[in-house]
Amino acid sequence: MAITHNLGFPRIGAKRELKFALESYWKGQSSLDALKAVGAELRGRHWQAQSALDLAPVGDFAFYDQMLDMSFTLGNLPERVRGFEGDVLDNYFRVARGRSASVADEGQCGCGVAAGEMTKWFDTNYHYIVPEFTADTVFRLDASRLLEQLAEAKAQGVRAKPVIIGPVTYLALGKTKDGSDRLALLDRLLPVYAELLNTLAANGVEWVQIDEPILVTELEEPWRHAFEIAYHELKGAPVKLLLATYFGELQDQRYLVANLPVAGLHIDVVRGRDDLVPLLNLLPSSKILSLGVIDGRNIWKTDLNAVLDWLEPIQLQLGERLWIAPSCSLLHVPVDLDSEQTLDSEVRSWLAFAKQKLDELRILATALNQGRHVVQSELAANRAAIEARRSSPRVNNPEVKAALAKIDAELGRRKSPYSERADKQAARLNLPRFPTTTIGSFPQTGEIRQARRQFKSGEIEEAAYVEIMRAEIARCVREQEALGLDVLVHGEAERNDMVEYFGEQLDGYAFSQFGWVQSYGSRCVKPPILFGDISRPKAMTVDWITYAQSLTTKPMKGMLTGPVTILNWSFVRDDQPRSVSCQQLALAIREEVLDLERAGVRLIQIDEAALREGLPLRKSQWGAYLDWAVESFRITANGVADETQIHTHMCYSEFNDIIAAIADMDADAITIETSRSDMELLDAFDDFKYPNEIGPGVYDIHSPNIPTEEHMVQLMRKAAERIPAERLWVNPDCGLKTRQWDEVIPALTNMVSAAKTLRASLG
Repeated sequence: MAITHNLGFPRIGAKRELKFALESYWKGQSSLDALKAVGAELRGRHWQAQSALDLAPVGDFAFYDQMLDMSFTLGNLPERVRGFEGDVLDNYFRVARGRSASVADEGQCGCGVAAGEMTKWFDTNYHYIVPEFTADTVFRLDASRLLEQLAEAKAQGVRAKPVIIGPVTYLALGKTKDGSDRLALLDRLLPVYAELLNTLAANGVEWVQIDEPILVTELEEPWRHAFEIAYHELKGAPVKLLLATYFGELQDQRYLVANLPVAGLHIDVVRGRDDLVPLLNLLPSSKILSLGVIDGRNIWKTDLNAVLDWLEPIQLQLGERLWIAPSCSLLHVPVDLDSEQTLDSEVRSWLAFAKQKLDELRILATALNQGRHVVQSELAANRAAIEARRSSPRVNNPEVKAALAKIDAELGRRKSPYSERADKQAARLNLPRFPTTTIGSFPQTGEIRQARRQFKSGEIEEAAYVEIMRAEIARCVREQEALGLDVLVHGEAERNDMVEYFGEQLDGYAFSQFGWVQSYGSRCVKPPILFGDISRPKAMTVDWITYAQSLTTKPMKGMLTGPVTILNWSFVRDDQPRSVSCQQLALAIREEVLDLERAGVRLIQIDEAALREGLPLRKSQWGAYLDWAVESFRITANGVADETQIHTHMCYSEFNDIIAAIADMDADAITIETSRSDMELLDAFDDFKYPNEIGPGVYDIHSPNIPTEEHMVQLMRKAAERIPAERLWVNPDCGLKTRQWDEVIPALTNMVSAAKTLRASLG
């Protein structure tokens, strides 16, 4: 009998219940007990949705991030939060975002503490809080979170499989703050893991899922050896370990993984299908093999009949040693397609969200264990949906394909090199040294969101909606002029999301009502569904930007999202190469860039926040991706005149190792996140002389803390040690959409003052 299980379930809630509970608590509007009650209710509901599984995950729920959960389980707290008293969850939020609720922090340091560094979880749009280490780090077990959730699960009759991050992945994804070797901490860490496993066994646990996703990356020999050390030490624990990998292929790690002393192995056969046959030959006859057969990263229905065609012979070979599951945690997909009432009905018939993916898993297990005839009707319906999508005329547009065929190298080249463009732009813009700007968005107030809801529901007419948005844009321009910023933005009041907004105006996209997925903490995104060939029917931003420019004599940036980011932050079609979809997006956004230029916009920012996110997990495969990703940006940006200044923005990504590719994008100016990493990202410029202008972010907008002028000056001085002062901009890390005006105004006031101080001392 094939066993079914799941690696993780979306934690935010079908209607973003956790998001609203978190934000209510952080604002001091609700109690900690109320927040915990929402968490317990969601866990119970999610276990109920997984009740048909043979084993359901416990410990996959987090109030902010699973890596941060693991840090607290291991007692690895940054020293800056160790002096606080009160509930452990408040300390947890201090690490996550710099402070907890205002009530919880009353009487403590009113300015908060430095939040933990945040970066992307492999090649997803999910962010995790980076574990911090020093040579003196000491680990101490605190299993209370896991044990509490385990007790809840048992009380509800859940067949529980606790989920934890494995020790080698935990160390590999962390950072040392003193330059020491984090791998040297393994001997200190493993006894705590052993204690945790023993504690779980004492509480009746049989199986523990231990996630080691770094096994699908290229590992140097010390890290490969660390796996052998770790799992030989942990093999004495009285539980069965299911070692889980996902997001890619094991490749040269196959032999290592097959021979680790664990009871079972999970692999992602959606992204790592080539691992399967070699592992079948390598795996000891006693070891369980769990196959991730349902895509946990995308929302298309699985071709169940095709999966069964290759899975049935494997079941004959493995028998009861075969487990099946989604490829990875379902954290990366929305909760329930049944919630969708307005989604395009044809496209809807092609989709499966988390609950539907678990139903697909049930159908596969039934077919394997009892025969296809038992689920004949379900398999027939699935076949019809797969064929309908494949043959739909809405998917393929001959005109778009003809435009792609005309792309040549000239389309991605600027007319002149940067050195010549820079002089022309300086003469046209006449900006001071250390020019100040923001990244695009300003606070999305309750009034803005209400007007958007009323317009979408038909409560107000389009003309009334436009007037409300124009009033918000005017307010944003007034505030920026009062602050003394040098380059303004219109504030993006009309935009629901930096990707969804553009997708709604492009042919080839569809949109859900409740297709929310967690990006970090309480931040959720609703990725648009890219189902067909992409084209732009009409201009998307020109009217808003030109209206904003009419209100001021200062230069106004046109704000666009780049093709690579739109691609990587969408649910992308899986029936053609991603590079082809990206080129289609590049041609569409290029038309918008040229329309903005024709409208007199002198600066155009094309955000590529997700450029690095799309990198393959193995460096040997980076070149091909960067070639088409960078070329797509160049196609988008480089049709403008020399006098038009092109900006791009990247946030919360480790990109030191792709800095040459970023330079090849040939944007006139790039803004990047550097404040949480204390300018660590600028280490790339020690050896690489970045040729164009750069704005290293000095205001961490993901924290409510207000940075001081002195702090920002200090960060910019570090930047000026690596980059000539005449090529430096002063700006926040990212857009200000999620912040409040009463945080933004003092922070930007300090930022403008910092720029004046820098001009006086370095200008």
